[in-house]
Amino acid sequence: MKTRIKFGTDGWRGVIAEDFTFDNLRRVAQATADFWNETAGQRNKLVMVGYDTRFMSEIYAKLVCEVLAANGIKALYPPRTVATPAVTYAVRNPNVRCMGAVMITASHNPPRFNGYKIKADYAGPADPEFCRLVEAHIDRSPVRTLRFDDGLREGSIKLFDPCPAHFEAVKRLVDLRAIRRAKLRVVVDSMHAAGGTLLQDLILGQAPARQINVTTIRSGRNPLFGGVNPEPIGKNIGALCAAVKAARADIGVATDGDADRTGVVDNHGRYVSIQLVFAMLLLHLLRNRKEKGGRVVRTTNCTVLIDRICQAHGLECIEVPVGFKYICEQMRQYDVLIGGEESGGMGFRGHIPERDGILANLMLLEMLATTKKSVTQIIADIQKEFGKSAYDRIDIHYPLEKRQQLIETLRREPPCDLLGMPLARVNDSDGVKYIATDDSWLMFRASGTEPIIRIYSEANRTTRVKQLLEYGKRLALKISKD
Repeated sequence: MKTRIKFGTDGWRGVIAEDFTFDNLRRVAQATADFWNETAGQRNKLVMVGYDTRFMSEIYAKLVCEVLAANGIKALYPPRTVATPAVTYAVRNPNVRCMGAVMITASHNPPRFNGYKIKADYAGPADPEFCRLVEAHIDRSPVRTLRFDDGLREGSIKLFDPCPAHFEAVKRLVDLRAIRRAKLRVVVDSMHAAGGTLLQDLILGQAPARQINVTTIRSGRNPLFGGVNPEPIGKNIGALCAAVKAARADIGVATDGDADRTGVVDNHGRYVSIQLVFAMLLLHLLRNRKEKGGRVVRTTNCTVLIDRICQAHGLECIEVPVGFKYICEQMRQYDVLIGGEESGGMGFRGHIPERDGILANLMLLEMLATTKKSVTQIIADIQKEFGKSAYDRIDIHYPLEKRQQLIETLRREPPCDLLGMPLARVNDSDGVKYIATDDSWLMFRASGTEPIIRIYSEANRTTRVKQLLEYGKRLALKISKD
């Protein structure tokens, strides 16, 4: 009996050798090829296929190339591990003009997972309708395939490195000269994933006077990611915190499994909430780079600091559900200065409508070079001007069959207050978010890729955040037993 394949955020993820198998991957690739062949029109039938450092990702990518090539779609295969933003940029690269891309990655998920991300012709994550249509094509036609080496010989598969073009695109958006002259000490953590030494290579480049000091840790491939999930959040980047302290560095920056998200450690070796990173990047664009106009897009689990900064600068702030595909939709339709999500994905005006961890980290270095302030000074300035913000998130294992019941119960039976603070409103556009009159909030959301419930909270002090998260955990577990 064939496995039922269900698409999630911007593609399909599964456990390696359980549901993410060779046969199932070929079924998904065939469905994608069928859909692209039906809708290609006059577009060039060319697709970029990339892969991260996960177990057998390069083999999975070859299988996808074999299916695409057998269906009349020329496939580009990189000779090395690549970052998702580089793969996505190949769609916009005028020298190749792909009609789409596929990235073999499970992003920040645990090592036992792998995945299949689809990028559309607008150089961004496939939207829900695109994914629904590809999913509907699964098993409509038998899988067609050919040998990878045969494809290379006949030209239906071609080796192509998308990184140089992505590098050039990023260089146009940041002042690398200023970064190099700033005499910063930087530690980069690639978490044994797709980031490798990309950021270090980009910063140092061919500059004759290398005044900046950049070192990279955990740059080598390790499909188990050193025993942690390749998600650059506090509990996973202890190695970066220690390296920043040891080097007395000005900043530590990290990228996730496929290098489209960022993580930050300050000059004291302490993890910095992505909520504050988003605020720093927004203010850098507005005040240091003097960028004007446009709207700012944030997901519903992002900090109220973004709203306050936008209000102070006369900018429209748009809230969308969790998932960069919703930010991408805004970036495609409107002039968006920056779009950000709680998980560390940031997209910027003038680039692809896609999150890019490499670019986000370079923007942070440009910020330090421009302001000549430390990360802790910049954060202190933000919180003095726009208010204190503490934030955290916990993930709890939750039975798949009970997740919908939890969300419905939370929506139907909201509390009168959040630990003594009256409830102002309930936002149920994506999960359930309880917002108190003091702007503190508690949010519940089911993961789209794992059997877990994510609980988020923001308040003006860390102790209240911890109390709210513990309250949320008790509430969720109580409902599961009812």
